[in-house]
Amino acid sequence: MIDRILEMFATVAQEPHGSIFTVFFIGFVFGVVVQYTRVDKFEKIAGFAMLKDTVVPKMLFLAIGLASIGLYYMIEAGYAHYHVKPIMLGGLIIGGTIFGIAMAIMGKCPGTGPISIAEGRIDVLVGAIGGVFGGLVFTVYYDQFKMIMGESLGKTTLVDIFEGNESLVVLVFGIALIVIALVIPLRQELDEADLKQLDE
Repeated sequence: MIDRILEMFATVAQEPHGSIFTVFFIGFVFGVVVQYTRVDKFEKIAGFAMLKDTVVPKMLFLAIGLASIGLYYMIEAGYAHYHVKPIMLGGLIIGGTIFGIAMAIMGKCPGTGPISIAEGRIDVLVGAIGGVFGGLVFTVYYDQFKMIMGESLGKTTLVDIFEGNESLVVLVFGIALIVIALVIPLRQELDEADLKQLDE
């Protein structure tokens, strides 16, 4: 078990994550965007789950669209890279279901959770500890979990499907998501802090 855990840390430590400045800058920008859009608030995630708040989907579509284009061309220029994970339908269905249930209960996602913890949300801290423990169990017993995750269907990506037209496909895909983000009507579930500001 210890060897498996040490192997996990070694794998992460050996990954080229870029300079400390770059990582810090990206984290800073991410934090500013999250604080500005207030998507770390329970009302935003819960409102999204109930289709009453569209801030989260607008932000997601915009972020994925911009990142898709930016990351692809950064990879082409040699400034970035990524590791494609194999498609394992059993794991995707089970993992996605667990993730969705947990996200609906906590009203947080792995990105906004640490920000809420920094704001003093104890409930999110408890959830984060549970997530770390769950990740540890999955790492230690990966071979057993692999049996229910299903057969690997390969590491197919969108650019693999449209080989020969990669740049155009990525550009169209990214722009389409950005357009979707812009045309989704803005609806917001206001929390107590928002209502207080409106009253003032």
